[in-house]
Amino acid sequence: MRRLRGNEAQSETRTPAPEAGDGLHESSSSAYRRDRLLAGLTLVAGAGLALAVPFALRAGAEFFLPVTAALVIAIALVPLLEWFERRRVPSGLAALICLLLFIAIANLAVASIVLPATEWVRLLPERIPRIRETLDPLLDVYASLERFIDDMFEEFGGASGGTPRTVMVEPPNSMLDLMATSAPHALVQMFFGLLVIFFFLAGWTRMRKQTITTRTSFDGAMTTARVIQQVVDATSTYLGTITLVNVSMGAVVALILWLLDMPTPMMWGGIVAVLNYIPYLGPIASVLLLALGGLMAFADPWVALLPALTFAGIHLVEANIITPSLVGRRLTINPLLILVALSFWAWVWGTTGALLAVPLLIILKTVLDAAGRPDIAGFLFEDGTLTGTAHEEAEEGRRSSE
Repeated sequence: MRRLRGNEAQSETRTPAPEAGDGLHESSSSAYRRDRLLAGLTLVAGAGLALAVPFALRAGAEFFLPVTAALVIAIALVPLLEWFERRRVPSGLAALICLLLFIAIANLAVASIVLPATEWVRLLPERIPRIRETLDPLLDVYASLERFIDDMFEEFGGASGGTPRTVMVEPPNSMLDLMATSAPHALVQMFFGLLVIFFFLAGWTRMRKQTITTRTSFDGAMTTARVIQQVVDATSTYLGTITLVNVSMGAVVALILWLLDMPTPMMWGGIVAVLNYIPYLGPIASVLLLALGGLMAFADPWVALLPALTFAGIHLVEANIITPSLVGRRLTINPLLILVALSFWAWVWGTTGALLAVPLLIILKTVLDAAGRPDIAGFLFEDGTLTGTAHEEAEEGRRSSE
């Protein structure tokens, strides 16, 4: 009995104790499961927020649109503000100078475009007979093709015996009524946007310093400063370069139209410059408007198409050679992202949203590049987290324990 009890005691003493690596593995696995659960909740909340934000922006366009446009303009004016501040100009005075320069340039552009455009709109009903006379050959071809298609349908499909429906179109309101109803609201939004630009620029230096100095770590402060500077540099570089290109292209188009004896060439150059801010769709609209203007101004169809063809050639050179060489690869964006952003912001805010699409895309892309993009594909298909680091740390802990 004593020998048996002694063997049992020896066997009890020989039982291996649990290794420390197993506890480390269990803790790393539980931490990974917790991180994955939090990542799943974050992904669901982010998806819901992404679905809700567009409708909120569209419903609150009266507030969000002027604020967003003012912030984009203010960010583009920051380099000019810093140039004045480096010359010992007070922040408030420098902000006021930047705002006055922007107002002067905007008023000059609006005056050179809107006033002549109203005259063209007034002349459009009178010039419709000339346009039809100029387009008679093309209209005859179209009418013949339409009759041929109708005959084909009657021959093979049979004509429908239903009576045609009559659609009543209510005539639009007069321009005076439209301006009387929309002008006060537009003036209030414009004044609000100008105030946002001024106060943003006046407090820019203090706000940036406060944002950087309130970080709890030196790395966080440096990252914040780098992100702010990258957003300002990318936005101002893009808008400044595109503005220079568009103004130059508008001046060249205006000169060529002046040589062609096209009425109000400065107006057409301004329209081309403004519409070129909208990628892809803007140049198409410019070609259509120039074609309509040429048909209103010239009786010969070939001469009438010269303004549109001239701009199309200039735009091909600008879009494929000049702008890529000036902007460079640093601001190169995937064309698919540009199309998605263009359609999204045009749906949310109309034409103004289309003008703001690319600057907003640049700002968002710059922030995400600095802050880190969520790894959604890794979370869904690779059993990872949104950051892609927690699972790797768990695997490394398991390997080290083994």
